[in-house]
Amino acid sequence: MWDYSEKVQEYFFNPKNAGVLSEANAVGEVGAIACGDALKLMMKIDPVSNVILDARFQTFGCGSAIASSSALTELVIGKTIDEALKLTNQDIADFLGGLPPEKMHCSVMGYEALQAAVANFRGEVWSDDHEEGALICKCFGVDEGMVERAVRMNNLTTIEQVTAYTKAGGGCLTCFDALEGVLAKVNADMVAEGALDPAKAYRLGSADPLALKTKPTPKAAPTATVVSLGQGAPQRAPSAPKASPLDPAAPAPALTNLQKIRLIEQAIDELRPSLRADNGDCELVDVDGSTVYVRLSGACVGCQMASVTVSGIQQRLSAKIGSPVRVVPVGKN
Repeated sequence: MWDYSEKVQEYFFNPKNAGVLSEANAVGEVGAIACGDALKLMMKIDPVSNVILDARFQTFGCGSAIASSSALTELVIGKTIDEALKLTNQDIADFLGGLPPEKMHCSVMGYEALQAAVANFRGEVWSDDHEEGALICKCFGVDEGMVERAVRMNNLTTIEQVTAYTKAGGGCLTCFDALEGVLAKVNADMVAEGALDPAKAYRLGSADPLALKTKPTPKAAPTATVVSLGQGAPQRAPSAPKASPLDPAAPAPALTNLQKIRLIEQAIDELRPSLRADNGDCELVDVDGSTVYVRLSGACVGCQMASVTVSGIQQRLSAKIGSPVRVVPVGKN
């Protein structure tokens, strides 16, 4: 079971600065819903003093992603651009009282969004290094540049750490050779620069990809969820006793597709009164494996907290069926 700090839980259930910033003059977008996490950071920057006057975010992802995005906005407001750019993903994690290693990629996403937003303000073209030949992990859209930055910034020395910080290698593992090559090269460069103990540096062949693929992942009890959003603060639903409110649901016996659909419909029916109380609604459209397609309507569509609404539905459904699912909102067509 992953151990989340009280501050992570607080910033998930009561995120600060969530929503759209209409006066934003600096916008950075990173990640992709198809990969499981996406963040849009919006900032209002004084063009004379370069002080960040306000910041808002919209996030699609897990509780740690929401908490990290919220923490980022709290950290940058009041700072100048140059001061904000000195922040690292570790600063975001430290602000939250720490993140489990498996969730450090959420803080890295915040760091990337800040770089992109500042570049947007300056009229520069922010590059995520997704050039031909630079994409390493196709499952999660992770490029070589992101891996290099994560390794250097956080002194990473194992494939498991790289996966935790970037998600690269967390899927099919066909990227293992490329991932291993980048890690070994960057570690060797860090040793040459005197930034890393040679005894800790990763060397080619140090990890077995088969062992990584079969390594068990943390398990946890069913989770609490965010179920009512509208224009106010999200409401916390009751959770099972002693359950960590952000962990994925524990595995359950295999369900038939019909059983899964019925449980999902039941969970949505349980959520519906809270959604309708905020003049919104949710309807099941389709189920494809672990992906659940829903149609949001009413206030849920234009709500400033729509990304958190989706995350809350996702965690509620995962808890209901006993296995992780990904909720994807679709349009009318």
